Amino acid sequence: MARLSPEGPVIHDGCTITDSTFGAYTEVGAMSRIAGSHFGAYSYCDRLADIANARIGRFANIASGVRIGATDHPLDTAACHHFLYRSGDYWDDAEADAGFFANRASRRAVIGHDTWLGHNAQVKPEVVVGDGAVVAAGAVVTRDVAPYTIVAGIPARKLRNRQPPEIARRLITLAWWDWTHAALREALDDFRRLDVEAFLDRHGG
Repeated sequence: MARLSPEGPVIHDGCTITDSTFGAYTEVGAMSRIAGSHFGAYSYCDRLADIANARIGRFANIASGVRIGATDHPLDTAACHHFLYRSGDYWDDAEADAGFFANRASRRAVIGHDTWLGHNAQVKPEVVVGDGAVVAAGAVVTRDVAPYTIVAGIPARKLRNRQPPEIARRLITLAWWDWTHAALREALDDFRRLDVEAFLDRHGG
């Protein structure tokens, strides 16, 4: 594993990064494609992730092959092929459909803090995955996921709570993901050895 940096992302071989920003201690796995997105501090994606037009919170865990903000094709026109909007790739006297691309970029997916998206999961545009939520491997998320819930399947549906509602509320209030790097280090042993309720009791959540 790479030594991560407070200065910005560690980007592994073969990645394509466009119009994107990254917080401290972030990492992009090999052969990933990131476009029009922001990674909050400490978040990472494993290899072959494909993320477009998304806001990724802090401490997000994104497994290999995950796709977030998959692009759509027009369905109400006579054709759905991208010659409609990438027209300049086909004819010298035609231009790309700027309005289509602007609309696509505006349909942002949002991934909350301390989330985990399993291998080959997909999150569609305009979907919000709440803080602390878990998306199972292979799931296709077509609607919002409540904080601290676990979803699975196609389309994804709730399996169970990751934490009981009262504990989830306390974690969101505590917002440990906003702590400084030094504060996280100071609490590291508590993160490791205390159960969640004891951790909250000790740290005021």
